[in-house]
Formats: sequence, structure tokens, C-alpha cells
Amino acid sequence: MERRAAGEPIAYLTGNCEFYGLEFRVTPAVLIPRPETELLVDLALERLPVEGRARVLDLGTGSGCIAVSLGRQRPRMEVWAADAVPAALEVARDNALRLGATVRFVRSDWLADLAGERFDLILSNPPYVAAGDPHLSRGDLRFEPASALVAGEDGLNDIRRIVAAAPAHLAPGGWLLFEHGYDQAQRCRALLTAAGFGQVTSWRDLAGIERVSGGCMLETQS
Repeated sequence: MERRAAGEPIAYLTGNCEFYGLEFRVTPAVLIPRPETELLVDLALERLPVEGRARVLDLGTGSGCIAVSLGRQRPRMEVWAADAVPAALEVARDNALRLGATVRFVRSDWLADLAGERFDLILSNPPYVAAGDPHLSRGDLRFEPASALVAGEDGLNDIRRIVAAAPAHLAPGGWLLFEHGYDQAQRCRALLTAAGFGQVTSWRDLAGIERVSGGCMLETQS
């Protein structure tokens, strides 16, 4: 009661949080899964074969909620999950084991340690909060790892890295999808277009906020 009165998130107090109909273990080493991120999973599933095989990469996997949810929905897929934080990978591996999802976990600073690997779909819920944003001193964000939240002065540092590196790791026709802040969709679309992506689009969450942006790697590029 004292910890909750001090504002500590219930998910950290109980050690678990629901996402996409599954119960995930969470610790202060990982971001607490949020309902709006389920849109990212929905969009990924729309672009993946129901029965056929595909290679999928979840960047900055944290608790593993995205990768594990995809693995459960598409068990024949080859799902990879990357994170730069060992403690986060430990939590994600435990969740995959408990929930019966086959996921290959790798330690990587975004795509930097995945040379030569290509995927049919790359998705991510990266840090996208601007340094100094007043929300960082309120609510649950006070207790969550800053490395999973903050990405430079405008919140787009990590998204820039992902968009710039993704073309070298996508098969022709492959998709990049990522979550971003409520006011970043236009800038994210511009980054995707400049990087050579086609079908660049933003999708709204249930609150009507443009929450996910993405694009398709043109067939003529490799």
C-alpha cells in the first residue's frame, strides 16, 4: 500500500500485466505493455501469411509482449526479438517460455548487431518521448526505465536510426511498422518517404490518435 501510495505502477507491484489476451511478467527493467500497442500487433498480423512462413523481427522487445503475441498467433513464423538490455531479454525469454511461444532472442543495439539478416516484417515500439517532456515526471513514467522512453530532444532519435537502417534488413516487399507519439506521425511519414519506403501510412488507435506509422520496401530495392 505504501508503494502504491507513492505512485509505483500496479504492474510492477503485482509483477504482471495483460497484453493481447496474455498475461506477461514485468519488472522495472522493462516498459509496462500498453493497450494502444496492440494496434502494432494487429497491423503486423494483417501483413503476415496465416499458414505460410515469414521472418519477423521485433526491435526493442522489452517484456517480449509484441514478439510473443505474434508467435502465439502465427506459430509457423520465424520470430526474432532484439534488445540492447540484458535484463529486458531475460524477462522476454521467461515470458516466451511461460506462454509457449517460439522466439529467437538476440542482443542488439537496434539493427547494429544483425548484419546480413533480412526479414519480411520489422516492427518496434521504440522510445519516442522528448527529453524534458513534463509527462516524464508524472504517473507511471516516473518508475519506468528512461532508456525505454526518452529519445533525444524531439523524441525521434531512435526512430531515425531504425528507419535509416531497416531497408538493408528488409526483403523486397517487406514492411516496417513502429509506434510513435501522438504528435509525431507527420514527421515519421516524412522519414519513411525519404528512406525510400512506399505505401507510407499512419494508423489511428482506439482513441483516434495516429499511433503507428509504416511503409513497404519497394520491390525494386534490395
